[in-house]
Amino acid sequence: MARILIAGAGVGGLSTAHRLRRLLPRTEEIVVFDQSPVHTFWPSLLWLMTGTRQAPDVVRPLAQLREAGIRVVQSPITAIVPAEKTLVTADQSWSGDALVIALGADVDSGAIPGLAEVPGNFYTVAGAQAVWQQLHDIEQGRIIVLISRVPFKCPAAPYEAAMLIDGALRKRRRRDAFEIEVWAAEAAPMAVAGPAVSQAVVDALAHRDIRYHPNHTVDRVDYAARQLIFKERQDSVPYDLLAYVPPHCVPPVVTAAGLAPLGGWVAVDRHTLETVYPNVFAIGDVTGIPLALGKPLPKAGVFAYRQGEVVAETIAARLLGRPSAETFDGQGECFIEMGQGVAGFARGNFYAEPTPTIRAYRSGRHWHAGKVAFERQWWARWW
Repeated sequence: MARILIAGAGVGGLSTAHRLRRLLPRTEEIVVFDQSPVHTFWPSLLWLMTGTRQAPDVVRPLAQLREAGIRVVQSPITAIVPAEKTLVTADQSWSGDALVIALGADVDSGAIPGLAEVPGNFYTVAGAQAVWQQLHDIEQGRIIVLISRVPFKCPAAPYEAAMLIDGALRKRRRRDAFEIEVWAAEAAPMAVAGPAVSQAVVDALAHRDIRYHPNHTVDRVDYAARQLIFKERQDSVPYDLLAYVPPHCVPPVVTAAGLAPLGGWVAVDRHTLETVYPNVFAIGDVTGIPLALGKPLPKAGVFAYRQGEVVAETIAARLLGRPSAETFDGQGECFIEMGQGVAGFARGNFYAEPTPTIRAYRSGRHWHAGKVAFERQWWARWW
């Protein structure tokens, strides 16, 4: 009996587990490890942040995976031994025939002085709820959406957040009482997708009277005074409501295993997602895959999902003694929520050279409906 270990029950981890379960006999054991009892569908946090979803709408219990023949271990992973394809939890050591690292990127608000005191980290359920509560209570003022560091997962998310906040305020007929701004530690929105996509996002912000301040790196936050201090400015920037993207980093257990350099990400074969260790793979946000234009592949669920399928096909083929031609080709797509029931959409080949070939489609209500349908399909597929 073979055993496949999957560290992480996010998009990539679940994609891998379910595809393996379809490909392998039930005699082969698939074990998913996660310290949380639930899977959170991260794209829905933006709707939670603006009041169109409630917390129970964006999570599902991982225990239900057992009904599909997938074993679930709810425990923090305390060590990874890649040379032995082994995971260590609080009370047990687990070895397998293949190991998939799908732990994603950790978020670390504490990396910036004062930031963790602000209840506006919309990359968590609690933070998204906190933003919505403040939006519900506030009557006027300056709302800032902050991108604190790069890279971060889902490059469109903070720009979507600003436009969804705009839409929520317009629905309340309170938009004129607020300024909405995006302050970003990057030069342009979604820059890997190319200048046309970046400009389309900037234009969409301007159309909604949302001011954009690129190339600003926050140095610290004065929570008591509600002030942002940036490295590039002498003066501080006041706010009344702060919704923010926290710094992202590799989970410490991955760095301790020697899978990623300090401050870096896990290196993998860009097509097979295999690390330098045979039958040890890494997928999704925990990886750093360089592109021809000198930037990394964006951290996005669409890539994690497809990479998980590719890795599952490779592992199953090796266990069953047959060849596998399945590879990850860099294809990806993204909905861009713009508020008031409107969304945009872009797709293309991020592995294309010398630059990714991305097509942005005209925004409309049909793309918003498409994202809603995608959310429903996600839950219906496995729950």
